[in-house]
Order: sequence, then C-alpha cells, then structure tokens
Amino acid sequence: MNKEIENVQILILAAGKSTRMKSDEPKALAMLRGKPFLQHIIDTLKTLNLTIEPVIVIGHKKERVLEVLGSGHKYATQHEQLGTGHAVESAKEVLHPEYKTLLVLSTDQPLVSKETIINLLHIHETKKATVTLATVVLPDFEEWRIGMLHFGRIIRDENGNVSKIIEFKDATEEQRNITEVNPALYVFDAEWLWKNISNIQNQNVQGEYYLTDLIKMAFDQGEKVEAVPVSNIHEGLQPNTKEELETLEKITV
Repeated sequence: MNKEIENVQILILAAGKSTRMKSDEPKALAMLRGKPFLQHIIDTLKTLNLTIEPVIVIGHKKERVLEVLGSGHKYATQHEQLGTGHAVESAKEVLHPEYKTLLVLSTDQPLVSKETIINLLHIHETKKATVTLATVVLPDFEEWRIGMLHFGRIIRDENGNVSKIIEFKDATEEQRNITEVNPALYVFDAEWLWKNISNIQNQNVQGEYYLTDLIKMAFDQGEKVEAVPVSNIHEGLQPNTKEELETLEKITV
C-alpha cells in the first residue's frame, strides 16, 4: 500500500457538457486514443491501490455515462450545471466522512499521471497543507500550448505565495499575461473544505460557483496553501474543441 494515498478519497468531476466539441455527449465520454476521457482517469487511479473507490460526479446526460462506464462505480449527481464548487458540494453526502483528505480532478484531464497524483498528495501531507494545487508553468501560449490560454491564472503575493486563482474570463489583461496556469487538480483538507464551500459566491462573469474561490478563502484565513508545478506540462492539457483534441492525439502518440 502506498503510504501517500492512505486516508484519501478522490472525486472526479464529470458532469459537464461538450458544447465546444460540438457534441451532445457528456465531456466525460469524449474519446482519446479510442477510450473515453473518464476511462483514462479511472484506469490511472486503479494503479494507486486506493483504500476507497473514487466518486464520480455526473450530471449532463448521466444515463450515457452509466451506459458506457457501467454501474460498478460510485456516483454522485449534480442536478444543475452551476460550476465546479457546486459540483463538489453535490458529492458531499456520497463521500466517506472519515476520510480527511480529498483530491479533486476533472474528467477532461485524461493525461494526468499516477506520479503527479502521488507527488501532490505527498506534498500535501508532508507540508500539512490545507489546500495543495497543481500548477502548469508555460514558456508561452504559442503552438500546442494555445489550448491553455483560457485556463485560470495563478496569482502570487509579494512573497511568492499563491493568494488566489483568477479565471480567464474574469482576468485583467495584465493577469492574462501570467504564464503559470491552473490545470484544476487540487487536494483539500476535507474538514476545512466542508466548513467553507458553502461560502463560495457566484459573483463572476459566468455566474457560477467556482471551486477556485477556495484558494483565496484559504489564503485570507492564513491557512497553508501549497502549489506544485507539474513536471510534464502535457498533463495539463484539457481539450475543449475538436482541434485541441486532434493536437492532443498527436502529442500522445
């Protein structure tokens, strides 16, 4: 048993649509190398020897996810598409209350590796952090990296500490020039998370409840926030269009 993953529950956010893919299928069922995004993630998690099975949050066309993935998984339902914060909160009653660490990832991260997950959990545990997040540091947004242009930006204070994440649509021009971006992979102290998640507001361009708002909340409360750059930046790719998916296919051959 890997010590890094004891007392850890994993939550996969898989309730979204594939609007920009021009598909009516859930984003979780977009195909990469002949396999749905969600199946790539599940297969990676199977290599971790988890003590408790992951929970998958489904919503849009959830019957299709069940049809493709089967009923042999643990599911929670997000009944309305109100953002990532709302998606996590939708799973609260399904998650095991005694597991003190919650790792959250998204269905459109098919390349996330076992090594990245273990490293993130290890740093979270050894640093005794309240929130630990992965980041991707890019040289620029050219060529295949254009797919990360619309990612949230990592904002650091004068001491280099992560103070918040600004979503691209809410960012200023100066903030959009930041090349450290958010691949949406987080580890939370579960007790702190459930105390604070209901305080997320939807005062943003999307009118959604962003999970990323918890980073600023933790920072403002003086809680420990750790950031871990992903060594292989390809893992951060989250294709939203058919063109971006074609790029990912080429990169991962």
